[in-house]
Amino acid sequence: MSQTVEFYFDFGSPTAYLAHRRLQQLGAEYNCTIDYRPILLGGLFKATGNTSPVTVPAKGNYMLAHDLPRFAALYQVPLTINPHFPINTLNLMRGAVAAQGKDYCQAYIEAVFNAIWVDRENMGDLEVVGRVLSDAGLDAQQIIAGTQEPEVKAALINNTEAAVARGCFGAPTMFIGDDMFFGQDRMQFIEMALQ
Repeated sequence: MSQTVEFYFDFGSPTAYLAHRRLQQLGAEYNCTIDYRPILLGGLFKATGNTSPVTVPAKGNYMLAHDLPRFAALYQVPLTINPHFPINTLNLMRGAVAAQGKDYCQAYIEAVFNAIWVDRENMGDLEVVGRVLSDAGLDAQQIIAGTQEPEVKAALINNTEAAVARGCFGAPTMFIGDDMFFGQDRMQFIEMALQ
């Protein structure tokens, strides 16, 4: 029986990028479905009293310079720390909400994650976003317009509130059934659950 991994993410998190890449690998290996759940990490932090690891300078420096590159090498995926980090991802996450259920959803997710964590693009700049989406063969104008729809804005808020209600306090957070797994460094437990 095929299993589903629910993946709560924000594009602005390098650990969410690594989890996304590792989940793609596990999805192919174990024939499981990855259910992408866009949230706003800032809203999640505010609701739970959590903060980004980079707010602790020594921890942030270690994570960016050593820990994340080690995991990228382990997963055999590209990772480049973005010089524009942290990036305001509000409209990017609204774009992910608007893309859900559409045939371009996965292409949108790939384009945005790659732009930030491989190509070092400043995805907080709307002109850059438009170019990146167009270069990926997506209808940038339609997607950007969709981020301003009231129902899309409300859905992102609802997703974030639902994540808090479910016990999420950061991203990436994954669920298999009722079992919660926080952090891309817990992927071995996801794999064990899928076996």
